[in-house]
Amino acid sequence: MNPAVPEPSPRTAPKPAGQDDAGPTGAAPKPGADCALASREEVLEALNELLEAERAGARVAMETAREIPPSALASLVQDIHKDEVRWCSMLMRTINVLEGAPSSATGAFWGKAMAIPDLEQRLSFLNRGQAWVVRRLSALIPRIQDAQVQADLSAMLEAHHINIERVATRKAVDPRAERG
Repeated sequence: MNPAVPEPSPRTAPKPAGQDDAGPTGAAPKPGADCALASREEVLEALNELLEAERAGARVAMETAREIPPSALASLVQDIHKDEVRWCSMLMRTINVLEGAPSSATGAFWGKAMAIPDLEQRLSFLNRGQAWVVRRLSALIPRIQDAQVQADLSAMLEAHHINIERVATRKAVDPRAERG
């Protein structure tokens, strides 16, 4: 497990926004004029879309890690895989708590990524997928009413920022970046 990446919170039931544990600031973000609160159906749809994307990212990282000999790069990709699996679990748990049905599909990202034979290009594509999740989460979090869901998605958002930075930093340190 990557100690730099936030953990999702264990949960048993949603808590309304505004309660004491509403998140890092103590209060749920208020939607702006252009940011209405999401309905339960919209939240479930978004969480399932994220679940499918995370499942695809987990598969890409797992299969890519298998192609890389033991190295710092292999460890990085394995860390990303563990994070993706962790967020799949959190998303499924949250969907269940909201009385939805978690999707069993894997996003199309997996097939697109695995069709890229060059390891560095695939890792860049994986990072673009992580950035897509960041954009989706950034748009969704302010629209969530449930403080615990906000906190879990905020932790997921932070973890994706960290993983994007870890891959970018690795490439910045060695532009040729180690090849598998």
